[in-house]
Amino acid sequence: MTWNADSLPDQTGRVVLVTGANAGLGFWTSLGLARAGAEVVLASRSATKTQAAMRAIRVKVPDARLSHLPFDTSSLDSVRAAGERLADLDRLDALVANAGMVHMPKERQETADGIELVFATNVVGHAALLAEALPVLQRTADAHDSAPRVVLLGSLSTLLVRFHGDDLQLRDGYSGWQAYAQSKIALSSLGFELDRRLAASHSTVRALVAHPGYSVNGLDRGVPGVNEPTRGRRFSDTLQSVYAQSKQRGAQPTLRAITDEAADGGWFFGPRWLTKGDAVRQTPAAITTDRDVAAALWTDLERLIGTPILPTS
Repeated sequence: MTWNADSLPDQTGRVVLVTGANAGLGFWTSLGLARAGAEVVLASRSATKTQAAMRAIRVKVPDARLSHLPFDTSSLDSVRAAGERLADLDRLDALVANAGMVHMPKERQETADGIELVFATNVVGHAALLAEALPVLQRTADAHDSAPRVVLLGSLSTLLVRFHGDDLQLRDGYSGWQAYAQSKIALSSLGFELDRRLAASHSTVRALVAHPGYSVNGLDRGVPGVNEPTRGRRFSDTLQSVYAQSKQRGAQPTLRAITDEAADGGWFFGPRWLTKGDAVRQTPAAITTDRDVAAALWTDLERLIGTPILPTS
């Protein structure tokens, strides 16, 4: 069956966790999943913003099954607290690692855990969340004879910079752009390496990577409390529409990675025309599939989070 963004496969009975779900790509991903019948766990920092997102989803899907999981990806304590709540879930069929910084600080900053802020927020927090969530995903796989999925968000920026694997936290020569692009290379690399290790362990859990192209808020319709671009933003984003698309369209590669029954682990989805277009299978940046790079990154991430990402038993 051909995957159709306008009519997703029925997701009734599935539980999906989406990080950064209260706005942008995370919101449109959550709305699409709710429309398809999934129970959606919206993981985000702000309860107020998440409640607004949940109200907006219920305008479109009155019987949507939604819940909020407090989650700050820049704080390892917050991730561990979220993990304790995840352990109580009856099932978890998919996890979408969507949350992340897109407006980087001009000067290098560190979190309370002593990790560079962009790398911590976009990568380390999700690695820690995976360590907490993978046992729940595996339990779901075993109980329901299913193949739960992890979807990590990549970016066009992975094609545009050199990866400094020996300086993941950019202690030497920080720039906001390098920090963002490097974090997206690392997150994509983590996804592909996770899938290789899951397959080697004979798990049916699978990991995929998706990227949204060049997606902007000003091309989306207004959603109270969720997407309220200024008139100036709408004007500037409309001028870019020849090569940009809405965040709702940008969520389609993620939705396909979650719901396309034909998709396999290690696949990479993005817009057909690189920056915009229908969600199709694409070829990722070579750096993100380099096994030596991934192995070194995996070791560094486990050291930073203080626990194995993939349980050994």
